[in-house]
Amino acid sequence: MAVRPSGFAPITDSTYVRFAIPRSQYVRPVCFPGASGVGSTPRLSAVQVRRLEITGAFEFTPKSFPDHRGRFVAPFQEAPFVEATGHRLRIGQTNHSVSARNVVRGVHFADVPPGQAKYVYCPQGALLDVVVDVRVGSPTFGRWEAVRLDSTDYRALYLAEGLGHAFLALTDNTVMSYLCSTPYNPSAERGIDPFDPELGLPWDQLDGEPIMSEKDRAAPSLAEAAAAGLLPDYETCLAHYEKLRTEG
Repeated sequence: MAVRPSGFAPITDSTYVRFAIPRSQYVRPVCFPGASGVGSTPRLSAVQVRRLEITGAFEFTPKSFPDHRGRFVAPFQEAPFVEATGHRLRIGQTNHSVSARNVVRGVHFADVPPGQAKYVYCPQGALLDVVVDVRVGSPTFGRWEAVRLDSTDYRALYLAEGLGHAFLALTDNTVMSYLCSTPYNPSAERGIDPFDPELGLPWDQLDGEPIMSEKDRAAPSLAEAAAAGLLPDYETCLAHYEKLRTEG
């Protein structure tokens, strides 16, 4: 169970939001044929999917199979992903980061189109993952949701193109795995100051000074980025999501 950041109300036992908004609607669990019962191979089954209050963000909690050898889990499964989002996840690049405790990464996003959607999970350690709506014109612009990702539940988050992403490592040697829809394009990557007071991101679990890159430290505030025309447009993002659904 996640530690509740002070001053914020939980939507679930692992998720916190800045504003008192209605509980997210759960997408029905998706069951589909998995591995056959050959030997002791587990059969993949229902994945719990939750649609976050921020359009384009989803939480996936897979079934875990512990036994005397260890544990087996499938953090990404295509069938429940397509059921939830209406399109497949096109993977242009995978990333793997290792972070010490108190490392803060983000807030990162990319120009849309094409943008860069991310499907992220934590195979080792624990982190507080934050989705930030930086899309100008969105009804939830400037809001965020935070979800604990760890190597106990193997919960994953999907962030559609145009959403901002940041996280705080809660343990040493915390590993984050990313499935990204497009390759890294430095000319299209943008950032927002994760300590922008207007955003008020939930870094209550920091134990000391944050460890950050110089690039993230120098990132503009949300207001500065908006004034400079650096933020994605909400309607453009919605059109991009619809195009993905049309293409299948």
